[in-house]
Amino acid sequence: MKYKRLGDFSLAGKRVLIREDFNVPIKDGSVISNARIRAALPTIEHCIREKAAVVIMSHLGRPEEEAFDAKLSLRPVANELSAMLGIQVDLISDWRRHLDVQPGGAVLIENVRFEKGEASNERDLGRAYARLCDIFVMDAFATAHRAHASTHAVAEFADEACAGPLLSAELDVLARVLENPQRPLVAIVGGSKVSTKLNTLRSLSDIADTIVVGGGIANTFLLAAGKPIGRSLVEPELVDVAESIIARSAVLEHVDVMTAAELNDEATARLCLADGVGEDDVIGDIGPQSARQIAELVHNAGTVIWNGPVGVFEIDQFGEGTRLVAEAIAQSPAFSIAGGGDTIAAIEKYEVEDEISYISTGGGAFLEFLGGLSLPALEVLGMRA
Repeated sequence: MKYKRLGDFSLAGKRVLIREDFNVPIKDGSVISNARIRAALPTIEHCIREKAAVVIMSHLGRPEEEAFDAKLSLRPVANELSAMLGIQVDLISDWRRHLDVQPGGAVLIENVRFEKGEASNERDLGRAYARLCDIFVMDAFATAHRAHASTHAVAEFADEACAGPLLSAELDVLARVLENPQRPLVAIVGGSKVSTKLNTLRSLSDIADTIVVGGGIANTFLLAAGKPIGRSLVEPELVDVAESIIARSAVLEHVDVMTAAELNDEATARLCLADGVGEDDVIGDIGPQSARQIAELVHNAGTVIWNGPVGVFEIDQFGEGTRLVAEAIAQSPAFSIAGGGDTIAAIEKYEVEDEISYISTGGGAFLEFLGGLSLPALEVLGMRA
């Protein structure tokens, strides 16, 4: 897709409105993980350095529309931005009536989801956002799958609309792994339900040399292969889908799993072969032999796409499979891209951030892009190219 990029514009003296994704965890009025803010800093710093008057906007959480919620205010984000940029970044609530920012300065407007019409992509709200700027910069890949006023309508009405460096980098990397990957291409798809990643699995089955499924998704594939799964989470109505994916692509079959009577912190994990799961067992993780198979695949891969843990890694007894997979990807010479909230949480837990080639900031957008779906925020940028 052709679209304008921030680097195409001279910014001096221009008003630049940047849509970032600062949906970060906050506790006791402070940001407790600034990874998403750090990812956006190069875009903001570039605009400040070029003497643009910078206005930043983002959502945080899921507040009730038109209802201010102090717990979901972006004030902690403004404070964090001020510290990270080394300049004062004021939080502006009444931005329709008063917004004063000088060239080389930056402000942050309050949570866009407090605004009536944000989620419904109301055009009047898009026009109001557009009046704040000469150039609108879409830089929040994680929100690109949503047609909201701050991601879509504003891009229709701004004088100029373009992709920011963070969004551009995401799209360049995804294009690389989907259109011209170094082979073999290994796709690891975990998570709880096939239904949430159906398009992704179908799309990857067309391009991947091997697909590895994990978590609850793997249970549906085990059932499709005629293996017992006890009381494990499963979607029997999607067994035929699993069978069709197995028929069109090489899907690695697990040989052993970790089970328990219940999946909780007090559970005792038990190793068994994949065809030896008892009627009352619940599968919580892959077993060590399965993990070794995945590690060997990953070591010999040219490209690895990873979305979703392969077990209930939040419980340590069922996190060993995800740890071994994460470390195998980190140690592999393959180009690796990882995305999704649970995947990033696993990467952080097992401290392999620096060894993954590219960590996507997207969750739902990452999945939909991999699934071949069009993303509204990208469509409108293409229209404005």
